[in-house]
Amino acid sequence: MKIAQIAPLAESVPPRLYGGTERVVSYLTEELVRLGHDVTLFASGDSQTSARLVACAPRALRLDPQLRDPEPAHRLMMERVRSQAHEFDVLHFHTDLVHQRPFRSLARKCVTTLHGRLDLPELPPLVHEMGDMPLVSISNAQRRPLAHAHWVATVYHGLPEAVCPFNPAPRGNYLAFLGRVSPEKGLERAIEIARRAGYPLRIAAKVDRTDQEYWRGRIEPLLADPLVRFVGEVNEAQKPAFLGNAVALLFPINWPEPFGLAMIEAMSCGTPVIAWPHGSVPEIVQHGVSGFVVDSIEAAVAAVRDAASLERDQVREAFEERFSAARMARDYLAVYRSLGVRQKAPVA
Repeated sequence: MKIAQIAPLAESVPPRLYGGTERVVSYLTEELVRLGHDVTLFASGDSQTSARLVACAPRALRLDPQLRDPEPAHRLMMERVRSQAHEFDVLHFHTDLVHQRPFRSLARKCVTTLHGRLDLPELPPLVHEMGDMPLVSISNAQRRPLAHAHWVATVYHGLPEAVCPFNPAPRGNYLAFLGRVSPEKGLERAIEIARRAGYPLRIAAKVDRTDQEYWRGRIEPLLADPLVRFVGEVNEAQKPAFLGNAVALLFPINWPEPFGLAMIEAMSCGTPVIAWPHGSVPEIVQHGVSGFVVDSIEAAVAAVRDAASLERDQVREAFEERFSAARMARDYLAVYRSLGVRQKAPVA
């Protein structure tokens, strides 16, 4: 099968630091290539892939200090995809909805995975207007605000099994927080949980420009506590040790999380997840098996104490059964075939 993967340009594929969508695009692309498919990746020029790379910007836009306006780069990418569209059996977009009108005439070979939150008032009219464009959700919870959209599947994210290796004997004796510093991610809750449980908290997170005021006003003052340490963004090589040596990953979100890649990264290491029941969480975390789904600080503190009772090999098994990159690729191939695409290469 000849497949085009169209990635956002904010980060490289895979990203150097933070970037969940681009990381998932990388895992999917590499697995499809491994399965023998002819894959072309439209992404920033600093991306690393075994597929054919079409560079649509010299480097990741977020890390380009000279960039003033990202719109021309996105327009250029869509023009390049459009000019080569006849070469592909499938055009798989990961770029929200910006491409839908220009590619509407090619709907029969297009599929779009929506990676973000969908409970926004401006989305229903647009999705209704583009009702012939097939969509994939990354959790069943994500699609609820747009229940009548043209959903063709829910495909959970997956990781290559070696990305976050299993760690049966963590040495850190700390709690981990991984992600973004923003109100919806629940970092203040995580700090409170760690304080009450008496465990150190290690925070691996990025701070976007839009969250600088929240960072300075609400989070920085809390870092004076000796139990709390901010380590900044971690890269792919640093993440396994950070997550694998933790007692648990705290995921006390306060928003409709579409998926939450950090949860399965922790589970891959054998590290249980303690999370609030918003968005995708009840679909990802098996309560009492791969972690605990809680709805209060008190319950989270109790879950920290109970985390040691979970068998880390069972946490890893839960990951292997449901969240591998191989399973993700098989699911997407089923989606591609459902579009009526002819198969050109054997599927393992």
